Amino acid sequence: MHITAPSPGLDVTTANATMTRLAAPSLGSAELSVWRVRMTPGAQGPVHTVDREQVWTVTSGVLEFTVGERTGTAAAGQAVTVPAGAVRRIRAARGAAKGAAGTGDAGTEAEALVAMACGATVEVAGSGERIRLPWAE
Repeated sequence: MHITAPSPGLDVTTANATMTRLAAPSLGSAELSVWRVRMTPGAQGPVHTVDREQVWTVTSGVLEFTVGERTGTAAAGQAVTVPAGAVRRIRAARGAAKGAAGTGDAGTEAEALVAMACGATVEVAGSGERIRLPWAE
């Protein structure tokens, strides 16, 4: 059994978000990676693909998901399953939108827990390069 307490040493910050490793091979997990994502309103990740299915569980704020040609929003308490290989972009919503059951203040930082199988690689659209996510290692 491994118990992981969030600490600055487990954070990876990019221009778009801060990811905090909670479970990964480097933390003793053999099959799953789990991390917390925090994004400020309006921040968005790049258009990319991941070769593993991901499940995003929004814990605060509102996230907008564009997967393929579909766009939808998820608020605190909702989960989004993104299929492996799907072209996607995730954005922290701005404004006063409300999510399911009136939850989710889109004007605040958005946070989600993300889970996926270990060993994933990611390709940013147009790069032609597959990379591994340091927060999932």
